[in-house]
Amino acid sequence: MSVAFVLIRVLPGKEHEIYDKVSKLKYVTEVHPLLGEYDLILKMDTDEMTEIGKLVIQDIRSINGVVETKTLAEIKL
Repeated sequence: MSVAFVLIRVLPGKEHEIYDKVSKLKYVTEVHPLLGEYDLILKMDTDEMTEIGKLVIQDIRSINGVVETKTLAEIKL
């Protein structure tokens, strides 16, 4: 199991819409609204690390109103 946190910046006024859309993605386990530089943070669980980038690009960045993402992947120590 691979875990990543994705910070998302959205267009003003799109916060609720984007929140609803990313909440429905099957690999997203948590979504939290934020104040500050980013508008949302989500936690995603995938079977493999290689899936993270693909899912962020295809499923999150492609949502109309998403301006920017920053992905932080968990590592094993």
